[in-house]
Amino acid sequence: MVIDEAHEILILRGEIKRLRGCLNRLTPSLSVMLRRRGFSIYKKEPPSDLIVPDKQFVDGYYEMLKKYSFRLFLRDVIKHQPLVALAQVTRYATKEVTTEYVQYLVNIGMFIPEGENFRLRRGPIKSFGSTLEWFVSEIFRREFSAETIWGVKMKHRTVGGDYDLLSRIEGAIISMEIKSSPPRQIYQNEISSFFERTSDLMPETAIFFMDTELRMKDKIVPMFEEELRKRYQDPPEVRRMERELFEISAQGTHGPKKFIINSKDSVVANIEKVLSSHFRGRA
Repeated sequence: MVIDEAHEILILRGEIKRLRGCLNRLTPSLSVMLRRRGFSIYKKEPPSDLIVPDKQFVDGYYEMLKKYSFRLFLRDVIKHQPLVALAQVTRYATKEVTTEYVQYLVNIGMFIPEGENFRLRRGPIKSFGSTLEWFVSEIFRREFSAETIWGVKMKHRTVGGDYDLLSRIEGAIISMEIKSSPPRQIYQNEISSFFERTSDLMPETAIFFMDTELRMKDKIVPMFEEELRKRYQDPPEVRRMERELFEISAQGTHGPKKFIINSKDSVVANIEKVLSSHFRGRA
């Protein structure tokens, strides 16, 4: 009986995903929705700093990127390029696990072994940022059937900076700021820019995502609270949803609902919880 119920739940989830995909195809495209708001895409998804394998290996690579330790490993590889020694990239996983990561990337043609060391086949890479944006956009596409673009530059906007990710789900725009840096490297002006871009675009929901498993309450949440005090006479509360997921409710002139999330436990599960709150809020 338990097996039958579990199977039925999987079928229902698949049907919901299929229906969402159908609804997305029937609603205006993301570019059309942006033009209605006065936005015109100038550039998107720059390939120059992207670490992604050939097409036949992308599915497996996407699954590997769900592992936090694998993403940290890739950041260390970028930090120590061009020639990388195994000992330089074992801070976040055991030597055995790191060796498996290296061999996997050699097998799919992303690493070139050189004696006991290795190098990226494609390089130099400036940062992990573009690859992280690509990965998160794949989560929206694969897991939630959403039209999504990343690394977006807009024409003729008064607010500067790129939009890391924009997604269209059931007639709503979701924007996402994606940070690969640890909390200690995030500054108040970056929080201000997040608010400025959100106010300019006015998506239905805006997400500030940090690829870290560190506590958000120690530094990031206080920075958001400070920014809210600067902007509003009666600032909304930064409310903990659960663990390291926080919500800033949309109230009156406070604009779109905003979320602060990190990678703790699962990036996919955390995004799912945000989207669930987004859709419940529209009911």
